[in-house]
Amino acid sequence: MSDALTEAFEKIDLTKVPSPCHVLHRGLLENNLRILRSVMDRSGAKIILALKGFAQFSEAKLIRKYLVGTTASGINEALLGREEFDGEVHAYSPAFKDDEFAHLLRVADHISFNSPSQWKHHRAAAQASGRKVSFGLRVNPEHAEVEVALYNPCAAGSRLGTLRSEIKSAADLEGLEGLHFHTMCQQGADVLERTVAAFEAKFGEFIPKMKWVNFGGGHHITRPGYDLDLLVKIVTRFRAKWGEHIQIYLEPGEAVGIGTGVLVGTVLDIVRNDIDIAIIDVSATNHMPDTLEMPYRADILGADMPGKLKHTYRLGSVTCLAGDVIGDYSFAEPLKIGQRLVFMDMSHYTFVKNTTFNGIPLPAIASFEPTSGQIQVIKKFGYADYKNRLS
Repeated sequence: MSDALTEAFEKIDLTKVPSPCHVLHRGLLENNLRILRSVMDRSGAKIILALKGFAQFSEAKLIRKYLVGTTASGINEALLGREEFDGEVHAYSPAFKDDEFAHLLRVADHISFNSPSQWKHHRAAAQASGRKVSFGLRVNPEHAEVEVALYNPCAAGSRLGTLRSEIKSAADLEGLEGLHFHTMCQQGADVLERTVAAFEAKFGEFIPKMKWVNFGGGHHITRPGYDLDLLVKIVTRFRAKWGEHIQIYLEPGEAVGIGTGVLVGTVLDIVRNDIDIAIIDVSATNHMPDTLEMPYRADILGADMPGKLKHTYRLGSVTCLAGDVIGDYSFAEPLKIGQRLVFMDMSHYTFVKNTTFNGIPLPAIASFEPTSGQIQVIKKFGYADYKNRLS
């Protein structure tokens, strides 16, 4: 877990927030934003926030001080970007419905299509919109270094992006101003360097005619040890090779929210079945689905691997799903009913994926302001949020 995150939240009293509750540290968020802004200033690239990874719009005022806009996976995210974050609004989807696309034309500044056939289908509506929108094509460089198949955009048989073999002639790109690739997940600049080389080899003949190239997301730019100098070099070298007129975009989501917040939960009961089991109000399937999907092990403040410390517990949720288990953890002291547990690094790809399965309430959302030392509870969720999505 991040040393900065641990140090910050060890000093914050989290017993006063609702449970469960996401708590974001604005100081840590701003640290990430400063790093991203430095990349923009040094490289000339524009960085936009991928809302699919981090969308706490209560922090939009802070975010738009540093980044130039947002990128969306559909009309609802695009509307959120336009209404709350301002700046440029980009959008991409494997396919657009006609009515959603018509709405998107009134909201987005850039729209990337997944295939030439999608561009041909929507081209007439795009050209008749009367609003200046820059259109592009997402391509697949066929370069894969993501180990987890669920998150690999370039896996064999992927539906994401157009293969070079599917571009039959320059006419397929007529009217398009940009190319977009997204191949990475939680990776460093070295992977981007190899991906760009593959992209150039496959699609180099089309690059000089473009106004922009989007290098996608999955860049762990704010992670400790990330090679920022190499990232800047990749961008500046690309533009020197293909034309200074080409605007480069990067669209990280996780790199904005990583290491900025926690999820606070409470021990509700302790039972035993060969192992001590703590029942808590945090759910893996509802509140942190990536622990099951990726999977990965969530860190807990003050806890360790099972058996490392004196008291080991299996942490399970209040849902009826048998496999809704977060994992086995050890603690220096026995857990007590009513005790708070703090799950680390839970701002990105967590509450954007939350569900109300079993009618379990969504975690509240709060932000900690380091200058005042105060926690602001921004939103609580209840029965209406569960009911209104069902009928």
